[in-house]
Amino acid sequence: MIKAILLDIDGTLTNDAKEITPRTRDALLAAQDNGAVLVLASGRANMGLTGFADVLNMKDHNGIFVCFNGAKAMNYQTGEVYFQQTLTVDQGKRVLDHMHQFEVCPIYDKGAYMYLENAFFTIERDGAPWSIAEYEAHNNNYLLCEVTNNAEFLDWEVNKILVAGQPEYLQEHWQEMGAPFEGELSSMFTAPFYYEFTPLGVDKTKALSETFAKLGIAPEETIAFGDAQNDLSMLKWAGIGVAMGNAVDEVKEAANEITLSNNEDGIAVALQRLAPELL
Repeated sequence: MIKAILLDIDGTLTNDAKEITPRTRDALLAAQDNGAVLVLASGRANMGLTGFADVLNMKDHNGIFVCFNGAKAMNYQTGEVYFQQTLTVDQGKRVLDHMHQFEVCPIYDKGAYMYLENAFFTIERDGAPWSIAEYEAHNNNYLLCEVTNNAEFLDWEVNKILVAGQPEYLQEHWQEMGAPFEGELSSMFTAPFYYEFTPLGVDKTKALSETFAKLGIAPEETIAFGDAQNDLSMLKWAGIGVAMGNAVDEVKEAANEITLSNNEDGIAVALQRLAPELL
């Protein structure tokens, strides 16, 4: 019996328009009514998950947020924090200082604000300039704060540091970006234009393990959906790991099952086949 459904957001729960389709919404509402707990597991901050959670009525069903790629896990209904691990101030400062060598835009947060040195940083996407700051602020309900020097400004522990850049540039330089922190921090791609730094050993699975141990739910009682590299450990940890049809090849190879894409109600289709008792 499936007791929890683990859901990545972008490219998985939402279609390319960043919306939860009616069929997927209805399937997940039914699953909750039949006893399953929904978990939104994303690189986003918790503020960036509330809109999707409200569409799914998670606040009335003790829905769980695993945010910042696993640096924090919390109950949306009660606010209880199940797990949290942060970068130290020194680690954050060193990452931000090191990023000054590269043509990238580091972003970090505190409360309602996201901080960066260049609020006008853009990359080329689909042949046109694309604003990273606008995209992140809107997705996570942040206010923007531009600072002169990230490394000098930071004086608090952060859940993660997001580094944005042109995909081709990141592919060329990610090893140099992460090299000084090997063995000290975790770093990974979460999108072609995002490379992130989190505390060592922190990923979605670490947060899920800590959380479900407290809730008495075993990995084999879960089903997970994802599409990107930062979903790999989650899909391997879950009883059933499902790759979306639009997932990268590495995720498809690691998954137990492959469903339709995020634009074709892949989650609803897979639940109907793999856990019909929930619908």
